Amino acid sequence: MIDIDKQTEYWQSGAENDIETAGILIANKKYVEGLFFCHLCIEKILKALVVKETRQIPPKSHNLIYLRDLARIDVTEEQQLFMAVLMKYQLEGRYPECYPKSPSIEIVNDYLCKTKELLQCLRQKL
Repeated sequence: MIDIDKQTEYWQSGAENDIETAGILIANKKYVEGLFFCHLCIEKILKALVVKETRQIPPKSHNLIYLRDLARIDVTEEQQLFMAVLMKYQLEGRYPECYPKSPSIEIVNDYLCKTKELLQCLRQKL
C-alpha cells in the first residue's frame, strides 16, 4: 500500500522546483532547456493528480495527454493544445535527433507564462 499523501507531495514539490528551474534557465538564455523543464513541471503535477485519482504510483510516461486522461481531469481546449506544444520539448530534451531551433524569446516567455497558469489551474484540482 502506498502513502498517497507522500506520493502526491513528492510530485507536487517536484513540479514547483521544475517551474523555478525553467525560469532560471530561460533567464539565462537556455530556452529549449527551460521549455523542457516547463514540460517536466506539468508532467509532475499531472502525476500528482494521477496518484490522487488512481491511488497508485503513476506510470513512467512523459505523455501529458495520457496522464491527464489517467487523472480524469478536464482542461480547456486551449490548455490541451498547449500540453501538445509542451510535448515537443520533452522529446527534444531526451532525443537529440529531434532537437529543433530555439523559439524566439517572446514565444519562450509566452510558454513560460502559460505553463505557470496551467500549473496553477492543475494545483487547484489536487
